Amino acid sequence: MSERTYTIVPHPRRETIRSMLKRGERVDGRRPDQYREIKIETGIIGNADGSAKVSIGNTKVVTGVKSSLGAPYPDAPNEGVQIVYAELIPMASPIFEPGPPDENDVELARIIDRGLRHAPALNLGELVVTPGKQVWRIFIDIYPIDHDGNFIDASGLAAVAALSTARIPKVIVSPEGLVIKSEEKVQLPIADTPVFVTIAKIGEALVVDPCYEEELVMDARITFAINGEDKVCAIQKGGRGSFTLGEIKKALEIALSVAPELRAKLPKRSI
Repeated sequence: MSERTYTIVPHPRRETIRSMLKRGERVDGRRPDQYREIKIETGIIGNADGSAKVSIGNTKVVTGVKSSLGAPYPDAPNEGVQIVYAELIPMASPIFEPGPPDENDVELARIIDRGLRHAPALNLGELVVTPGKQVWRIFIDIYPIDHDGNFIDASGLAAVAALSTARIPKVIVSPEGLVIKSEEKVQLPIADTPVFVTIAKIGEALVVDPCYEEELVMDARITFAINGEDKVCAIQKGGRGSFTLGEIKKALEIALSVAPELRAKLPKRSI
């Protein structure tokens, strides 16, 4: 994920960070496989069907879920529609500039969409109202509001938390084929709760949940989307550097070891 505005870390500071990592130390005192403190709040947007705010350290992301009835995609007439949108707003960081979405916004949306879709988080088949004609369209809007590194994992947690607590109107189809929305609300058909784990490569070191300063000096990053069965359902590599096969295997081991910790933070579904 390229940055809109480049921030240069002085060479002495860059070398200090790399030297610390060689000793197994990080700039904020964490272990290489340790996340910052994670907080999740839900139901924070009154007009949304579901919403969540996630903090990982000082990084904060807000996600809202909205639903509407509409036509299915022509190539998937018996499935609901999932659409993920992300916007890196200037209030979150001076490196985010105003204007239309660029490749950074698009990449974030695609990473989260792919992980949710391939877990899958939603049972899209249960979002069909009238086969081939009318389905629920679920919109997931992601807004990082304070960027201190690793807004990918925070966005993933926020998306899943918002979906898990969302409620949409119950619909009734009349004998004449009319679709009537009820005042009664029902939960979305959640099939799985994937989590996203990002590993940064800095020199020869691999660290989970990179903070902003670590992201500025990292060579590359890799994000794993991991479903509830601890299976990888999506992978995204970013940055100009590369990973060896051994580094990918080690990064995956780290991701699988911390995924249960992230999933345990998600809100429990009400019955």
